[in-house]
Amino acid sequence: MLERGNLGGRAVTLKIKDFSFNFGAHAIYGRDTSILRTMEKELGIHIDWVDFEPNKAKYDIGDRLTDVPANIQGLFRTAVLKGTGKIKFTFEIFKTMLRLEKGHPHLSIAKWMEENNTSDDVKEMMLTLASSNFFTKEPEKIPSDVFFRYYQRLFTTNKPVTYIGGGWQALINEFVRVIESHNGEIFTKTKVESVLASDDRLTEVYVPNAVYAAKEFVFCIPPKELEKIFVDTKIEHSAKQYSSYEPSYVYVYDIGLKDRIEVPYTYIYDKKNRIFITDISHYDKTCVPEGGQLLQAVAYISPDDLKDKEKIEDYHQRIEALYDKHFAGWREQLVVPRVSKRAAAQEIKWTMTQDPMPLYFPDYRNVFFAGDWCQGEGQLSELSFSSAYEASQLILQKNE
Repeated sequence: MLERGNLGGRAVTLKIKDFSFNFGAHAIYGRDTSILRTMEKELGIHIDWVDFEPNKAKYDIGDRLTDVPANIQGLFRTAVLKGTGKIKFTFEIFKTMLRLEKGHPHLSIAKWMEENNTSDDVKEMMLTLASSNFFTKEPEKIPSDVFFRYYQRLFTTNKPVTYIGGGWQALINEFVRVIESHNGEIFTKTKVESVLASDDRLTEVYVPNAVYAAKEFVFCIPPKELEKIFVDTKIEHSAKQYSSYEPSYVYVYDIGLKDRIEVPYTYIYDKKNRIFITDISHYDKTCVPEGGQLLQAVAYISPDDLKDKEKIEDYHQRIEALYDKHFAGWREQLVVPRVSKRAAAQEIKWTMTQDPMPLYFPDYRNVFFAGDWCQGEGQLSELSFSSAYEASQLILQKNE
């Protein structure tokens, strides 16, 4: 295994002043049907699953807080939907659960709602949920088939959101243990720079001062880098299409606090500004020193926002205002902040003009791809797990 930097890519845990910050959000969606559960069983890895508590999740709708409809009970308690809207939305959920509604790849969810005369309150609820789960400021652009496929799985799960105790580092450590116990070798800070192909096969990859030959190859490298690596090969043109796609960007502002600030919720979502705060340390006690607290704030941003310094600064101010509103006194308790103004939550943003990359191209029969920009199940990290698992299965089936 060759890794250009440290293991994990965007899924890394950074330790600062005894606080463990996860570079990427380490929530797993629909864990009882997650491919990570399959890996857990087949590889014998240990994962400390810590389930999200829906009754501690709230929407901030300006003048008050209300329940997040993370389950049916929350749906009927939330003030986001009124009277008949709750019945209509519940009906949409059951249709989705029973696979009676599948959407269409040529219809955005906005267009689908328009054609189906969806009421304004149900429409708003669907887009609010999509914004949260797809980490996007533009949920209306999500293809309707992607939308319904995702929620069919999420609505039927018993564990909609789960965290990993110890963060990404704990999971990385388990994968390393399994690889090395089966005589696998891992080389960090070893960047693949180019490849050598012959006929319909790849034969070698080149890194600084070394060459590696193999029978099969799996590249977990974003399309923008793949295009450079595969220059002058049959894959260069295929990769080029996907290298132009936009990632899903977020603004992340985490804070490590000396002492806990107790509030009756662990997740708060500012519906108007599309910003949420999660009390990570409530679910993962290992990420803070004794008595401390780690809060993670995420704001959904658009590509246009990234070009405007004033808008980016405005996000910073809005996040701090949300901390002030719900975690009063945090400034006095602050030990360490961690800000990422341009974090890629996912390498591909779901829109009508962007499709996930295939796990392989027909040009070379021993080259496979995996990552959160590839075809697979779920969103965010789940796409990385599912595409990697499927690529591995294709290789194993070839060599049986």
